[in-house]
Amino acid sequence: MANGSLKAIILAAGKGTRMKHLTAEIPKPMLLVAGRPVLEHIVRGLAGAGIREFCIITGYKAETVESHFGDGSQFGVEISYVRQMVQDGTGKAPELAKKFVGASNFFLTYGDILVEPGNYRRMLTAFATSRAAALITVRQGEDVSKGAAVMFDDHFMMTNLIEKPAPGTVASPWYNAGLYIFAPVLFAYTARLQKSPRGEYELPDAMRAMITDGHQIKGQELQGYWIDVRDPQTLAAAQRLVIP
Repeated sequence: MANGSLKAIILAAGKGTRMKHLTAEIPKPMLLVAGRPVLEHIVRGLAGAGIREFCIITGYKAETVESHFGDGSQFGVEISYVRQMVQDGTGKAPELAKKFVGASNFFLTYGDILVEPGNYRRMLTAFATSRAAALITVRQGEDVSKGAAVMFDDHFMMTNLIEKPAPGTVASPWYNAGLYIFAPVLFAYTARLQKSPRGEYELPDAMRAMITDGHQIKGQELQGYWIDVRDPQTLAAAQRLVIP
């Protein structure tokens, strides 16, 4: 599969309330790490893996993102935008880019997760050779009770995903790292989502439904650094790890 046949959706609509005053004027994905916005590191990393078509989902301070990236030509890519007016969960946000995706497979990532850029190409290779309907990235050594624990079979195909399990209740060491590749079949499942007890449409619910129907979701362990830029502390850590 040629890399150019994949597109990328980046979710960058949130404010980032845990950043406190740092996001009073700019959205979290535009905070600087090593002299560049977090979101620019992501766009450049995906472009380096051969991705050329992007759709960025904007919301809070959308103009800040849109004016910085423009049509993407300065980065050698094409960028379009869709504004998310209602923050109703990770399950519905990708649907805003359904028309953009069309019949293509696509990356789905958040605008505040930084990874060692080589991971993007490794994800493409793993997905292309897996014949799976999706790929989910994972990490070891993270506290799964603060995110999500992912379970796999002997072929590293996902069997379940549990959001914020109570400490000590899940044996899996695999933490959902928040970067994915999907075939467009995902949209058949996001369309059917019901709100979770948290009052949101959850992407993991769609993924579990895919597995129930026999679709395979391949696991991929990330290498190098992985930083969820969630608060001032992780932002500071990113400054020490990320090379511009």
